[in-house]
Amino acid sequence: MKQPLLQIKNLSKSFGKNHVLDDINLTVVPGSVVGLMGENGAGKSTMMKCLFAIYKKDEGQFFLNGKPVEFKSPKAAMENGVSMVHQELNQCLDLSVADNIFLGRYPTLFGIVNKAKMFKDCTLLFQQLNMQIHPQTIMRTMSVSQRQMVEIAKAVFYDAKIIVLDEPTSSLTEPETKKLFSIIEQLKKQGVSFIYISHKMDEIFQICDEIAVLRDGTLILQKETEKTDMDELISAMVGRSLENRFPVLDNSPGDYCLEVSHLSTKYAPILDDISFKVRKGEIFGIYGLVGAGRSELLESLFGVRAIASGSIAYEGKRLFFESTQDAIAHGFALVTEERKFNGIFAKGSITFNTVIANLKNYYQPRPILSEQRMEDAAKREIRLMNTKCVSPDESVSALSGGNQQKVIIGRWLEGLPSVLLLDEPTRGIDIGAKYEIYELIIRMAKQGTIILIVSSEMPELLGITNRIAVMSNHQLAGIVTTKETSQEELLRLSAAYL
Repeated sequence: MKQPLLQIKNLSKSFGKNHVLDDINLTVVPGSVVGLMGENGAGKSTMMKCLFAIYKKDEGQFFLNGKPVEFKSPKAAMENGVSMVHQELNQCLDLSVADNIFLGRYPTLFGIVNKAKMFKDCTLLFQQLNMQIHPQTIMRTMSVSQRQMVEIAKAVFYDAKIIVLDEPTSSLTEPETKKLFSIIEQLKKQGVSFIYISHKMDEIFQICDEIAVLRDGTLILQKETEKTDMDELISAMVGRSLENRFPVLDNSPGDYCLEVSHLSTKYAPILDDISFKVRKGEIFGIYGLVGAGRSELLESLFGVRAIASGSIAYEGKRLFFESTQDAIAHGFALVTEERKFNGIFAKGSITFNTVIANLKNYYQPRPILSEQRMEDAAKREIRLMNTKCVSPDESVSALSGGNQQKVIIGRWLEGLPSVLLLDEPTRGIDIGAKYEIYELIIRMAKQGTIILIVSSEMPELLGITNRIAVMSNHQLAGIVTTKETSQEELLRLSAAYL
């Protein structure tokens, strides 16, 4: 057996009375990929933050190549060959790719930043990794998937021997995912190891040599991938088996209620002549490759993007939203894809994040807000969404990404929307919590709510929608009935206007 590259021994961590990690032991050998799985709030992120000295551990030790290590900061970890690519990227978006890679250790020549060396080294790095990225590109102009690739390249540039990837494919297309996997395989041959955090079972079995599962802060298992299966992993994660991945889709859509006619937008990326109708109580999926215009379509319906031509009508009444406030007033709600960027109020509590979009419901009497009503609303949504937290007063930034998503969804449910727009609502959410959200979506549809759901996961759309619209290059390529379509047809339509 290979000498371990990284060992985590007897790691424990508590926040007050909340015991988040309990006596964790994990081993990573050179040139291997260890998949790390667990429900949201199981302790995955906390374990990694202890490794990178973001949190101070209560007990335990870390060993690198058999020697005990105690990093003082994430920078110290990187300098010792341990890097992490976070799901929600923290980058200097107004600087170039090269600046982001060299940040904190710029090469100098006669006391001046050596731009020529930066450009040369970055070019060689991207050639080595077979990435089509120009060093002088400004980060803000790049897609999330491209920026994620830059972070991986940065880890390689630091000569990392262990790279932690947190939900690395959550924003990647299928070709980009294949590209990432080829890079992982290439680096494995050079002795680089990975801790691969993901909720996507198919990826875990495809790329990982071993799989470790956390549940409620305890390491339930660590096994070679070929010696386990999906049923065992699900049982280990949620403490029960999930025989069916999706709930029974038993909603009965009514008459056409929402009509979008010849909609085009003013500013790039421009949507071109989009028309469709959605029934009351229907779950209407929207598929397409990253950059196809899916998110832009939802933003146009919610008053975020200016409409150049066309119309939106609900129950026969034409709607003109000059702002998101107009959309909310007419019963529209939007759960955005990038929760950190435009979903949560990171410095606010769970209560604040739950009630902020519906403050008019919590006055008693006007103009004084009722603290009790707001707390009751937060507690109600915590119960409904099964959010793992200490109390409604807890900062939302202290929650796992999946639990933050539950708070955001709960915020909009408090407003009892007529039209609920969901952009990648289960991104970064574990399989057990996904099932709960699917049940919630179906329940709302049965109550008459129109649901429009954007997802990059075809099985998800095929499992919980009545019909699916496919976007291709900012145009509508077609609308299919879910029961009568296939993944192959969805892919074919998504490439129709490329």
